[in-house]
Amino acid sequence: MKFIIFGGNGFVGRFLANKLSEQGKKVLIVDKLEEMDQRIKPQCDFLSLDIRDYQKVEQIDIKREDILINLAANQYHTKVPRDRKTYFFVTNTGATRNILEAAYNKGCSNIILFSTDMIYGKPLYLPVDTKHPQNPFGPYGQSKKVCEEICREYRKKGLNITIFRPRMIVGPGRLGILEKLFKLIDWNLPVPTIGNGKNHYQMISVFDCVDAILCAIEKGIPNNEYNLGSKLSPDITTLLKGVIKSAKSHSFVMHTPGKLVKSVLTLFDKMGLTIMYPEQFMIADEEYVLDISETEKDLEWSPIYNDEDMLKEAYRMYERSNK
Repeated sequence: MKFIIFGGNGFVGRFLANKLSEQGKKVLIVDKLEEMDQRIKPQCDFLSLDIRDYQKVEQIDIKREDILINLAANQYHTKVPRDRKTYFFVTNTGATRNILEAAYNKGCSNIILFSTDMIYGKPLYLPVDTKHPQNPFGPYGQSKKVCEEICREYRKKGLNITIFRPRMIVGPGRLGILEKLFKLIDWNLPVPTIGNGKNHYQMISVFDCVDAILCAIEKGIPNNEYNLGSKLSPDITTLLKGVIKSAKSHSFVMHTPGKLVKSVLTLFDKMGLTIMYPEQFMIADEEYVLDISETEKDLEWSPIYNDEDMLKEAYRMYERSNK
């Protein structure tokens, strides 16, 4: 049996591959890049392949007993072209169908898919559980919603598919939108919040994501959807003040009118002067906490890392990389 990680060169994939390799598991990384990331243990196998092409996916040596983990996705962590719908749907949705169709044709029924909390959109009640209505703000969340619909099609054909919906994933090697925040702190500038900063904005550690995957495998890959997020998140103002203090910065938290700022950001985005994408800022002033109780109960999993520790460590990582 082997573990095939699609998008294995990516953030979660690297940590998962190394963890599985440390356990003596056979790992195959499938990624569109030409070479395996140097941070991945060399005993892992690597296959350079474009999973948007079904004919190529079909050529992968997939055995009945293998476990397929689909982490491949176009995200907002790189520069996104103006045609966002095509950008997200071709890889996220098309590639997901290719992987599931190839697995089905080869008799493999063990699949794990990473989706996103962005499929929920504006919270209608709290905490947001997996039964919450799905009204994504933009094309990334919409593409992942369709991915999940495709998974449900293949569940009816006999595949076991565990779907994870993580909040913003942080950890060593990824800064993303946090880099803009850390630059303000580094330069001792005011750190603005969208809204009054009294709301909570959950995150999830990459290490907790990897543990959740391993728990799902141990539980036989349940046919279910699971939220992934931290526990006991402080409000945004408290969170930012903690990071500023830890960084010994002279920055301070500055609250802004949420509706006005979101209107301005929306206007800039439509003009092609994107500062943040709508899916990043539309819920920035919302109370938004995922219900992870089902994940804890079914998978016997619990997050180890809290938001404040994750953000402080991310800032230290930013400092080291900019010395």
